[in-house]
Amino acid sequence: MSKRDFYEVLGVERGASEAEIKKAYRRLAMKYHPDRNPDDKDADGKFKEATEAYEVLSNAEKRQAYDQYGHAGVDPQMAGGAGFGGAGFSDIFGDVFSDIFGGGGRGGRAGPQRGSDLRYNIEISLEEAVRGSQIEIRVPTLSECKTCSGSGAKKGTSPTTCSTCNGAGQIRMQQGFFAVQQTCPRCHGGGQMITDPCTGCHGQGRIEDSKKLSVKIPPGVDTGDRIRLSGEGEAGTKGGPAGDLYVVVNVKQHDIFERDGRNLHCEVPISIVDATLGGELEVPTLDGRVKLKIPEGTQTGKLFRLRGKGVTPVRGGGVGDLICRVVVETPVKLNKRQRELLEELRETLSGDQTHSPRASGWFDGMKRFFGDK
Repeated sequence: MSKRDFYEVLGVERGASEAEIKKAYRRLAMKYHPDRNPDDKDADGKFKEATEAYEVLSNAEKRQAYDQYGHAGVDPQMAGGAGFGGAGFSDIFGDVFSDIFGGGGRGGRAGPQRGSDLRYNIEISLEEAVRGSQIEIRVPTLSECKTCSGSGAKKGTSPTTCSTCNGAGQIRMQQGFFAVQQTCPRCHGGGQMITDPCTGCHGQGRIEDSKKLSVKIPPGVDTGDRIRLSGEGEAGTKGGPAGDLYVVVNVKQHDIFERDGRNLHCEVPISIVDATLGGELEVPTLDGRVKLKIPEGTQTGKLFRLRGKGVTPVRGGGVGDLICRVVVETPVKLNKRQRELLEELRETLSGDQTHSPRASGWFDGMKRFFGDK
């Protein structure tokens, strides 16, 4: 009886990828496996047929021979046939059937396990972020139980060998004509059982704790930056190393400055007189007050750049600048004399557009928009 085409058996095209072939075989294997169909002889035959097809098409060398010579290219009885001797039988099924029987997993018992990493959020001021700081924090964590030294067993006792897996941490399950390994369900891969647990940690080997740490904040950090403290995370199990602690920075909003990368921004309110006649005023920086010269006729929104008054980034590079945006402030709550002076000023300015170039251009644009002549 001639064999069916292996691609037809798996239901894939000849140009199918390795992943597509594996997926097709997994579907057929789960459908026709003898243990799932104990009373169906046809299922057993289809399972073996799919397995043979997968063994050939999942091996690049055998697949090439099959594509060139057909079944004769992989028949061990024919000259040059590749046969089934290339890979161990367990290697063919190890990764494909792990999901059918609940996962196998290779290797021995579970040994020391590294502790989990921890995250701690801190909020700092802009000044602390720019200049750097030293901050004390208290972190909740899991620490090794001092009573049992992390073993989980009561003082004076020791864990016993698991009777289910005999200390291997794995059990071997026979499924039809092949076997798979699985993590021991009783000791969960540890290979040992605690029959008399420690009263301090109830057999866990770790206890809830907190610790006080000093965190060095480097100059130039910004919101979202992380500071790694090696070995300050949760304690490991079975003598494994502790995880790391990641301190995540959040910079609080400042009353005066806004940060944009290496630059700082601020708004500087000035009087209408200073804006008109010009003048000099003090502006704040993180290093103290500095003088800022305001030229005559300064308008709202004009930017002044104070070089070197920004931030030096934590990852290197030149120091940024402080950019001041001028906001001309309209006077309020005027007395009688002040109003009289402004009325006189308005009369002298009336009709002379040379004093208000922006207003003149704006009104000209409005006339064009509405089609006025």
